[in-house]
Amino acid sequence: MVKSGRVKTEGDELYYEIRGEGEPLLMISGGNGDAGFYSYVADILADEYQVITYDRRGNSRSTRNDPQNFEVSQQARDAVAVLEAAGHQSAYIFGNSGGAVFALELAARHPQSVKAMVIHEPPVVRMLPDSEKWQRFFAGVYRTSFRFGIQMASFKFNLSLSIPFSAFKSVPKDFQKRVTEASNESFLIRYEMIPSVNYMPDIERIKQNGVKIFAAAGRMTLDKGKYYGRTAPILAEKLDCELVTFPGHHLSFFDMPQEWAAVLRDVLHKVPG
Repeated sequence: MVKSGRVKTEGDELYYEIRGEGEPLLMISGGNGDAGFYSYVADILADEYQVITYDRRGNSRSTRNDPQNFEVSQQARDAVAVLEAAGHQSAYIFGNSGGAVFALELAARHPQSVKAMVIHEPPVVRMLPDSEKWQRFFAGVYRTSFRFGIQMASFKFNLSLSIPFSAFKSVPKDFQKRVTEASNESFLIRYEMIPSVNYMPDIERIKQNGVKIFAAAGRMTLDKGKYYGRTAPILAEKLDCELVTFPGHHLSFFDMPQEWAAVLRDVLHKVPG
């Protein structure tokens, strides 16, 4: 069973879903996503955890009030608001891609809300040795959206991800319909992308907070040397935390949910009760 609800915070209403009855696990989606990002693995993990997913501010069933002034810090506060609306003060946290960026801000500014955290392939490109190259790339995607339109900018951005076609064949149809109708990709490129990739985690503050963190990336991502996966070993070294290898690529919770969920479950089992 899936329970749904809404919470109003800082001028917008956020839609969320709850599955299961166990220890809370809040899963934060990346750009162009919503609660449906994790529906396959949430169903699997709900036998042990109370899995909380949500449509982030500006995406799908959550509202998008103008004017928009996208802030990573607000995304972290939104995660806390959803968690509290679901009836919890703290939870296990998982974030993928942009969701992992917002999770890092959560670890720095709201450590009381985190039991443990898995950050999966965060595009914190400023931490890379070739950071200027990637900052120029994303600035170019942003400019392309105004010069040639969102579709061309999206094509340019998606080429950099190199997601196997098998993943897109496995995307839930209701999810695909929602994100298209809500123009999530446009919101990602015009509002979310630049603040997210320019974000620099406050490493010292996270370490001082004592938050238990696992840095993570997919095996295919690491083998291909993709920019969003190269950040994981760097963060593992700087945070002095374990590096976890998930199966597959950036979005493998779509096309290999059983294997993917098994790894996340194993990681969470490492956290003392």
